Amino acid sequence: MQAIRNILVIVEPAQVPSLALARAKMIASVTQSHLHVLVCDKKHDHSAFLATLSGTLEQEGFSVSSQQAWHENLYQTVITVQEAEGCGLVIKQHVADNPLKKALLTPDDWKLLRYCPTPVLLVKTDKPWTGGVILAAVDVGNHDSEHRTLHSGIVSHGYDIAALAKGDLHVISAHPTPMLSAPDPTFQLKESIEAHYREQCKAFQATYEVDDQHLHVEEGPVDVLIPFTARRLNAVVTVIGTVARSGFSGALIGNTAEVVLDSLESDVLVLKPDEIIDHLEELLSRH
Repeated sequence: MQAIRNILVIVEPAQVPSLALARAKMIASVTQSHLHVLVCDKKHDHSAFLATLSGTLEQEGFSVSSQQAWHENLYQTVITVQEAEGCGLVIKQHVADNPLKKALLTPDDWKLLRYCPTPVLLVKTDKPWTGGVILAAVDVGNHDSEHRTLHSGIVSHGYDIAALAKGDLHVISAHPTPMLSAPDPTFQLKESIEAHYREQCKAFQATYEVDDQHLHVEEGPVDVLIPFTARRLNAVVTVIGTVARSGFSGALIGNTAEVVLDSLESDVLVLKPDEIIDHLEELLSRH
């Protein structure tokens, strides 16, 4: 995150104050990143708003540019501008859709998480990050190269945010519930599963310098455990990664980030491994 030089900030003129802009300013004040402010609007009638906002940001010492744009829908607008401006991070305020709408339509923020090739920070609260807990969610049980790379990115970004906010990084990893039908006896008893995962965690902990007090290994589904642990620790940011599924024809991500998005009471940073990023950039280059 320290290496990000250009941040795309999505602002809604109706959302005052802008939680996304507040987070972007906090990050840029530490990283000296440029802020590119975007209003997604078909009518292009926010010139005065953007001029005033840009002037205020410049007076506060930020490097800033702005625009209003529209390309078919919100998420495509964001991604088109992100690609054109070379932004390394997208920041947007997340407002939960009502359940009926969500059942009928895929929410724009879900699509943004699926298709945006850069990290996306969805801001949900105005809680200050300073001195807070940063929660990184990993799957220690997966040792393939894709997961290892993703774990590295998740923990690295977690440490970056913790340093930026003078906070504390914690890591959550879920292990499966016992299955009597499992061919390996290790996975038939809760105690042996947890012991097996704890053993696997030792190498992970040594690599990423995470002590026992900051590692939480729990049994159960991740979409329940991540929000539960974030709430228990009063996390201010939760960092989640997503990996590709084999045989995808489009850009697919695991749905954990989508499922937990509305139940988390913290900001959410979503990362992707290089393989998905390459695939997304290839898709974007065809348009």
